[in-house]
Amino acid sequence: MKCFSSLIERCRSRVQKSAPELKTRSQPESSNPSQVSKSSGSSSLQRSIPELYEERAHNVRVFTYWELRNATNDFSRLLKLGEGGFGSVYKGLIKRSDGHGDRIVVAIKKLNKDGMQGHKQWLAEVQFLGVVEHPNLVKLIGYCAVDGERGIQRLLVYEFMPNKTLEDHLLNRIFPVLPWQTRLKIILGAAQGLAYLHEELEVQVIYRDFKSSNVLLDEDFNPKLSDFGLAREGPADGRTHVSTAVMGTYGYAAPEYVQTGHLTTKSDVYSFGVVLYEILTGRSSLDRKRPRPEQKLLEWVKRFPPESKRFSMIMDPRLEDQYSLNAARKIAKLAGSCLCKHAKERPLMSQVVESLKQAIEGLEDGNTIQESADSCETHLVDSDENSDPVGNSKSANRRMSHLARLGENFNVVGKRRFMIVQTAKVS
Repeated sequence: MKCFSSLIERCRSRVQKSAPELKTRSQPESSNPSQVSKSSGSSSLQRSIPELYEERAHNVRVFTYWELRNATNDFSRLLKLGEGGFGSVYKGLIKRSDGHGDRIVVAIKKLNKDGMQGHKQWLAEVQFLGVVEHPNLVKLIGYCAVDGERGIQRLLVYEFMPNKTLEDHLLNRIFPVLPWQTRLKIILGAAQGLAYLHEELEVQVIYRDFKSSNVLLDEDFNPKLSDFGLAREGPADGRTHVSTAVMGTYGYAAPEYVQTGHLTTKSDVYSFGVVLYEILTGRSSLDRKRPRPEQKLLEWVKRFPPESKRFSMIMDPRLEDQYSLNAARKIAKLAGSCLCKHAKERPLMSQVVESLKQAIEGLEDGNTIQESADSCETHLVDSDENSDPVGNSKSANRRMSHLARLGENFNVVGKRRFMIVQTAKVS
């Protein structure tokens, strides 16, 4: 059983084979300095994530492998919560740090043993989550690191999130539909978590893997960002970006990052724009099961601009019109700014947070699409009669007449269908 500090020392003695970019700010993933351009940025005197972790490591518990094995009933399949590219996640019960009281429910991630990439990302998660602290970021309770006869064992212990992920509730039909207000609450919290990483820490953090499946939900549907294995420190010493190997999830990664490997906080902003559209539509960024024109979400929504009359066609039908059309339009416009082709033109996450707050204002009144549509129709009909004191009555009479004509047409069609049916019976 090894403690984390001794593990780091041993990794250093192996010529820094694991996570070298986390050991020093002077060695980005690309060793070619010409690939990192200069600008007025943060000071070179700021501390790195490993340095900050050394200061706060006492807040993270160190578990034995035996403790976590017992906590999960020997990693029982019945307790498995999910499985990803970096390992399996189990539900477990552990003792409290003071040893008193009932055991607490946790999520335990057991990383795959194959290759050093898994260890590299495990190390990144320990260090980043050991430093950050925010209501919208998942809490790391502790870790386990063992090099024994059975090979390398790397485990992480997180707070348990009972309502699974945002992706589950948007795409999996076995879950109840997420109400409109809950969706806005979730996306606002996620935005605040990203803004904290980008702008409120001593060192800038680029999340690099923002997507709906990485947004966990607690018992009250408060969102918390998880899975920091791909996170990176932002550029320092006046640089504009970090040059790194392209990693992440197709459909969410910013195009300039995919093309050049240049990573900035604006890469996260792009990913956030994709999830905004997932919130509105209830669709995945990429769905091969849909008709070809609708498989790529961002290409499909372009056909329905926020200001167009057809915009409501992109909205998640499971909402059953129980949402604010005006707020939905504002969020779609915000998504468009986040998805701007030129990264510099995308907003900061702090600006995104403020835009979302403005879009959400007034929802306490319970406005739905029907009310918004009625107000729009009244405005269009009465636009030339604003000075007429009886304009509202005239417009109402026009609408009633129009509905009456529609009813008459419906009756005519119904009578024709009835006659056809009767004729068919006689013959």
